[in-house]
Amino acid sequence: MTTTMTDTQQTNRQSENGASTKLGDDYPLRFAPRHYRTWAPATVAGSALGGMAYLADFSIGAGIGIAHGTASAVGGILIAAALIFLSSAPLAIYAAKFNLDLDLITRGSGFGYYGSIITNVIFATFTFIFFATEGAIMAQGLKLGLGVPLWLGYLISTVIIIPVVVFGMKLLQKVQTATNPLWLVMMVLPLGYLVIRHPESVENFLSYQGNSGGTNLAGMMASAGVCLALAAQIAENIDYIRFMPPKTKDNAVAWWVSVLMSGPGWVIFGAAKQIIGVFLAVYVLSVLGGSATEAVEPVHQFMNVYREMMPTGLAVTLAVLLVVMSQIKINATNAYSGSLAWTNAYTRVVKSYPGRIVFVFVNLGISLALMEFNMFSMLNAVLGFYSNLAIAWIFTVAADIAINKWLLKISPIYPEYRRGMIHDFNSVGIVSLVASALISVAMYFGVFGEALAPYSALAAAAIAVVLTPVMAIVTRGRYYRRRFHDGIDAPFFDEYGNPSDESFVCVVTGEQVERPDAILSAQRGEKGQAQYISSLALTMDKEGAHVMPAQATRVSE
Repeated sequence: MTTTMTDTQQTNRQSENGASTKLGDDYPLRFAPRHYRTWAPATVAGSALGGMAYLADFSIGAGIGIAHGTASAVGGILIAAALIFLSSAPLAIYAAKFNLDLDLITRGSGFGYYGSIITNVIFATFTFIFFATEGAIMAQGLKLGLGVPLWLGYLISTVIIIPVVVFGMKLLQKVQTATNPLWLVMMVLPLGYLVIRHPESVENFLSYQGNSGGTNLAGMMASAGVCLALAAQIAENIDYIRFMPPKTKDNAVAWWVSVLMSGPGWVIFGAAKQIIGVFLAVYVLSVLGGSATEAVEPVHQFMNVYREMMPTGLAVTLAVLLVVMSQIKINATNAYSGSLAWTNAYTRVVKSYPGRIVFVFVNLGISLALMEFNMFSMLNAVLGFYSNLAIAWIFTVAADIAINKWLLKISPIYPEYRRGMIHDFNSVGIVSLVASALISVAMYFGVFGEALAPYSALAAAAIAVVLTPVMAIVTRGRYYRRRFHDGIDAPFFDEYGNPSDESFVCVVTGEQVERPDAILSAQRGEKGQAQYISSLALTMDKEGAHVMPAQATRVSE
């Protein structure tokens, strides 16, 4: 289908084309069209899992292991992993099925068009906290191997990411695929060697009591709380998963395996790394007599393992190489995903699209500041607090999908994200998130007593899961949809249930956009003909001239 543009409409053409054709912009604010999604399911999954190369897991595991002992730390890690898996699964499936990032899913899953801006901020915070963590780890490696001062190492770890991340998903996919095999060998082989060469290290690991002096439930829950901060990692994985190809009879098995492994399955690898972090920390402390500071720094952890296999000089070189490679793999994703989060929020508020690259530098600047202020030294405290916010968001959206959409049928199955189709704010998600976050943060800081403080993260999850359906029932789902039809009669899905690739011409930009990203304009053409507009052009419609009126009653969707 096509439409024609008037001269006035052509002069009003905005920068939407830039969203898909500018350097590395990868459809950051909208549906990922089928013509762009040319990768095989396994390739998408491999790229998403390439982000699992981050070394913060080793520091997190080491920190909680030293604080609470092996049994409490491992128990907390496994509890967190189970909860993250359950909450991540519906989000990953929705991203792959509907080809939307988590912000777009959040809009249509209880938050509304503007309501999800608060979750953009929560996610952006996640990306720069973990960018700063990984950058600090790289700086530690550069200091150990090359004598680079930490302040300069922080700067190098930030600048080195820019050439990779500005080119967007296509280059990220190549970087992740090319480095995955080498990273796995450098990670797994020396650990196997250590266990075989020093079997007593396993016994030391199993019996380690930590600073707490023994196993207890509070220590286990506190450990889980720190690990649950990584619940927001699924949002970064979804920035890859949204590029899954359409699911057909021929690729159904590969599609499902890839979605589950790169979606909720990431936490299996994450939990394994955290447990290994505990093991390496105990080895550094108990066998080598190292300091607690060395025990929580991955570069020292792996350098000590490599020393068991080779001369010190080569061991240091390989440890630095591992740290640098890991930092590039994950921080390219952190910077990319963070830029998407900032762009999503800014464009909706200001109704102007400056390009994703602008916000790459915003995120990098914040991350560098955190490194220079030595955030790494209080990492577990930062994550323990942040986990309450991340959980409130992730579990609210997961509950809306699993309970409100599929079980109660109150929330529409498709997570509508287009302006005018949904209300600006939806109290279901907003109330659930705010209540969950405030109560759990208060618990974390001991407002309800020190005995309950370790359980704050679990409380955040429980409140979100319970309050989300309660709010949907109370509001009777009236705030999910502002309109029940987008004005286009063409089918939204193809015969396999995938979003249709039928294209329409945007009246503002002249761009060909696929069916899920198009909507009928409220303005008719010069001859009274229907005109269509893309979701991003509609986002930047400052006067709302193209926004259709609300519908009072439900019609066929």
